[in-house]
Amino acid sequence: MTTRIQKSFLSLTLVTALLLSLFSSIAAAATKDEQQAKAAPKSKIQSYVDDMQPGWNLGNTLDATGEDETSWGNPRVTQELIKKIAAQGYKSIRIPITWDSHIGEAPNYTIDQAYLDRVEEVVGWALDAKLYVMINVHHDSWLWVSHMEEKHDETLARYNAAWTQIADRFKDKSDKLMFESINEPRFTDGGSTDEAKMEQMLAELNNSFHQIVRNSGGKNDVRPLVLPSLETSPTQPRMDQLYKTIIALNDPNIIATVHYYGFWPFSVNIAGYTTFEKDTKNDIIQTFDNVYNTFVAKGIPVIVGEFGLLGFDKDTGVIEQGEKLKFFEYLTYYLKEKKMTSMLWDNGQHFNRKTYKWSDSELHNLLMSGLKERSSSTESDLVYLKKGAAIKDTKVKLNLNGNKLTTISANGKYLTKGKDYTLNGEELTLKASQLKKLTASQKYGENAVLTLKFNKGVAWRLKIIVNDTAKLSDAKGTTESFAIPTTFNGNQLATMEAVYTAGGNAGPQDWTPFKEFGNTFSPSYNTKEIKLLPAFFKDVKDGEVILKFHLWNGDILTYKITKSGTNVVGKSS
Repeated sequence: MTTRIQKSFLSLTLVTALLLSLFSSIAAAATKDEQQAKAAPKSKIQSYVDDMQPGWNLGNTLDATGEDETSWGNPRVTQELIKKIAAQGYKSIRIPITWDSHIGEAPNYTIDQAYLDRVEEVVGWALDAKLYVMINVHHDSWLWVSHMEEKHDETLARYNAAWTQIADRFKDKSDKLMFESINEPRFTDGGSTDEAKMEQMLAELNNSFHQIVRNSGGKNDVRPLVLPSLETSPTQPRMDQLYKTIIALNDPNIIATVHYYGFWPFSVNIAGYTTFEKDTKNDIIQTFDNVYNTFVAKGIPVIVGEFGLLGFDKDTGVIEQGEKLKFFEYLTYYLKEKKMTSMLWDNGQHFNRKTYKWSDSELHNLLMSGLKERSSSTESDLVYLKKGAAIKDTKVKLNLNGNKLTTISANGKYLTKGKDYTLNGEELTLKASQLKKLTASQKYGENAVLTLKFNKGVAWRLKIIVNDTAKLSDAKGTTESFAIPTTFNGNQLATMEAVYTAGGNAGPQDWTPFKEFGNTFSPSYNTKEIKLLPAFFKDVKDGEVILKFHLWNGDILTYKITKSGTNVVGKSS
């Protein structure tokens, strides 16, 4: 990742490309078969990359920009952590490293030996754990490399000095250690705006890196080297430029890398993209068809060096659980189809560095299962039953993905087919009699979880929820602290719209009325409130704004706020 501490932004270029996709829906314009290039014979370096699957990022640690690897909140790396990651089934580890604070002054730019020793120690632990290992120059990309246009000679000299020392230190290590030239290279932070100039500077860095490493002795003459596109973006023009660089090097041990955080509106939950729908799916297809045709089909292996969802930087719940799982299930499947190795970005939000437990074991299990087979799901993992209303048979659409439903259980007891449920193709019907039993307590919220098992893949959890109409209450506050008291009555919030009563969309990203979940608003079910966050009010003009809160059961609640300076008053409808 390239942002300070956490990745909460995409480049303007990439956002623009995604928004064009959003409005034009070009992703589905051509069929897969029409786009596929004829694959090249499998090479030794492709086999190397295949053996790396799956991969994991040791994020926000040695890449931290402070004086110490703990400066961004994660504990010091231990050998036990590395062993635990290997035990989880991972075959490779990317160790992002920021060198900036540990590089001396010109002209030698000497890297602090104690820091090199520490990096070597962690790399050694990973190699001892039989992992493939990738190290790089990480946040240096925006800290100082981004200023290359205005400080060309100084930047290149510093970069070259860093790689000269890194290459020398690690030249005798196993070839399971690979070098990545630079993470998400971009030059806009330094003021560069000309795309062609930026591509030229990246090519210069990549070529210089290649020359330094190949001439540094030891095993570096054949060590696998990983080269990124500009911003490590999978957009076609930038991949084309990387392809030209790689072809010109004429080196059989080069690997291309891109990063992927999904279709941007879905990835951050904005513009009404709350579900894993066709635009989000097509973005995966189009992106990796292009990556495949540009590199893999021509004999250049690809590592997706980071993947995830951008909303995770706010909270892993920004994208609803079932929709999140469907996204990762399809992404894992498609990357497997396209013969690409992927490395999960984890800045500490996935695998707890102290307890060695996954924050979302469902996600971990699904990713691991996806290495060999597809998993099944339902159209939604939420079934809402209104409190006190007559319960009827409920139909649930299955996404079998070629599998067969084998059993359904609740609280350890198996449901009986024909009596408790029926199955007609991909249509599952939950019988009213069984639903009455499961919701007998009539308490608000989750009353039961049905576990659907299939002949292949992981189980799917279907939540049975009792709910009633949610209620919003009047409130007063400021632009820095405003919360709407909310009686959720078993409901969950999907998204929020904001428009001025005088017309026009309110708040940031005013090209859409639907605001970004976790950035402009956030529900708190424990404290029974919906918070409107300072980032929302920063771009709200004084006056009346109508808010519409969309709930997962389909209800829409309307609320009016009036902003006057820093004061905010809210009225329920």
